[in-house]
Amino acid sequence: MIRILTVILFCCFSISLFGQLPLSTKSKKAIELYTESDNYRVRGQFPQAIQLLNEALEKDKNFAEAYYRLGVVYLTMRSYEKAIANFEKALSLLTDIRKQKAVWYDLGETYLATGEYEKALENLGAFIKNESLNKRKIQQATKFYNDAQFALDNKGNKSAYVQRILSDSVNRFALQYFPVLTADQQALIFTRRLGHDNLKHDEDLVISRKDGQGKWTAPVSISPNINSTLNEGTCSISADGRKLIFTSCEGRNTYGGCDLYESRKIGNEWTVPKNLGSNVNTPAWESQPSLSADGRTLYFVSERRGGIGRRDIYISTLDEKGGWTKAVNVGRPINSPFDEISPFIHVNNRVLYFSTNGLPGFGGFDIFYAVKDSTWSEPKNIGQPINNNFDQFSLFITADGERGYYSHEETGADGYSNSKIVEVEIPENERIQFRSNYVKGTVRDKASKQPLQAQIELMNLDKNEVESLVESDSISGDYLIVLTQGAEYALHVSRPGYLFKSLNFNYSEVKNFEPVVVDVLLDKITAGSVAVLNNIFFDVDKYALKTKSASELNNIVRFMRSNPTVKIEIGGHTDNSGSREYNLQLSEKRARSVYQYLIEKGIDEKRLALRGYGQDRPVENNDTEEGRQQNRRIEFKVVK
Repeated sequence: MIRILTVILFCCFSISLFGQLPLSTKSKKAIELYTESDNYRVRGQFPQAIQLLNEALEKDKNFAEAYYRLGVVYLTMRSYEKAIANFEKALSLLTDIRKQKAVWYDLGETYLATGEYEKALENLGAFIKNESLNKRKIQQATKFYNDAQFALDNKGNKSAYVQRILSDSVNRFALQYFPVLTADQQALIFTRRLGHDNLKHDEDLVISRKDGQGKWTAPVSISPNINSTLNEGTCSISADGRKLIFTSCEGRNTYGGCDLYESRKIGNEWTVPKNLGSNVNTPAWESQPSLSADGRTLYFVSERRGGIGRRDIYISTLDEKGGWTKAVNVGRPINSPFDEISPFIHVNNRVLYFSTNGLPGFGGFDIFYAVKDSTWSEPKNIGQPINNNFDQFSLFITADGERGYYSHEETGADGYSNSKIVEVEIPENERIQFRSNYVKGTVRDKASKQPLQAQIELMNLDKNEVESLVESDSISGDYLIVLTQGAEYALHVSRPGYLFKSLNFNYSEVKNFEPVVVDVLLDKITAGSVAVLNNIFFDVDKYALKTKSASELNNIVRFMRSNPTVKIEIGGHTDNSGSREYNLQLSEKRARSVYQYLIEKGIDEKRLALRGYGQDRPVENNDTEEGRQQNRRIEFKVVK
């Protein structure tokens, strides 16, 4: 659709240029039919325009401008073979270079769209050489020329991707596009349309789930609270499948033509969508959202004024009160003076995929990716076979980097685009650098086993930074949070009135990407309840706290400040390696290190006690390394 709009805009200019110059025919009837055809062309009534132009050519078979206009109509319809035939015929009849330039331009673009790159270079080169006044068309022709050259230079570089169109159980509609998946790859959500008529066929969001055999089931409406009789378009879902951002263009309380809305899944029901507000939406067009794994960072596309190009990618984040911050332009090198669309931020929160027609590619929109460290890297074309001379967009890469999903468009004989969802198997040597896994489970009350809504915070221990923040479901207690390779993490689970729980995941050099299932049982704050501090670290036979213990220590500080009447004992424990006396001394020194840290952070020493237990209270057998590791621990116990 975007390429069609571009074609219409530039072809309108070329046709208006033709209209300023004398026509090549003397037949008044041919001129009358030719003029009348444009009334239909500009309204998109292409069959009528084609009929009138053919009638004009019956009156004068050498009517060059009629052949050219036929080519424009077929180009707009993406009937490229017919467009080329008519452009070539027009060019063979024209001698005025002012008219030849217009044909060279459109013919060059059409050859680019069909992958005939040498002919595209020939015609675009002729246009660039002879055009000096229209800077905008020179810029666009140069872009097309660079695309054709890039495509020729990279024609033989094809990745060994294995592609397959998903079964008819998924691809059962006239159009399906913009697929997204949950991190566990058990739910596929996409936009579908039953037909091409905008008035008769609206867009809806549908969901397909995997059955027991791992096959996708027939898609169904995601929710009556979300879909309406009007359009619900492109969407994005958080990794846990519980926050949905989608596009709606009519029928809701909007700031403009298309706005972004949010719905949350509580238990098995989606809430009534809410507009994201004026910090995200404007009177301009906003669409094509992409959420980070924890649902707290949003990328999207907007046509608002003040951008680098007509369509740019913007970003907004959740603030401490849960509201979306003022969206800002992602800037260069992501955005260009042309169009950027369909952003997708991988669950690792470091790799951004997007489509653009502003960088050298194979023609139309190509998919690129950029990696964020402190700044975004220069975008890189993902190459063939995904990118080709057609428009490519809406790529989704799974958390483990093993598969991709995108919508592939083809133009039928009727001139309408038909799209299907394609699955791509990515070769191991070309998978995303920072692959991700996930841990999921249920949070419950330890005594009653009732599900609990709790906050789950993922900390990068080396950076002492929050990587992700989610909540378990208030009805089921279910949670899911993403772990990305290359770091060691602390997972803190907390809820007011309960002791927090801490888990440790070392993904510094992880190779196994099997999902981790951990059910969390929380103890209410009562005298005698105990929490094991799994993210307090010491060197072997040392008692000085390691730097990466900071997040766990600060978690204790927050707990103590939130519960000012609680008194605790810090207890140190060891395995049975070494003498009993040595272990007793070491465990007490380690407990004292934690004790001193809390006092330095302002916790009243009257609320604290410490004790070293040595090897006397093992929780596992000391016969294995795993058991000894469990026994080497720091605990805090509620005393009062």
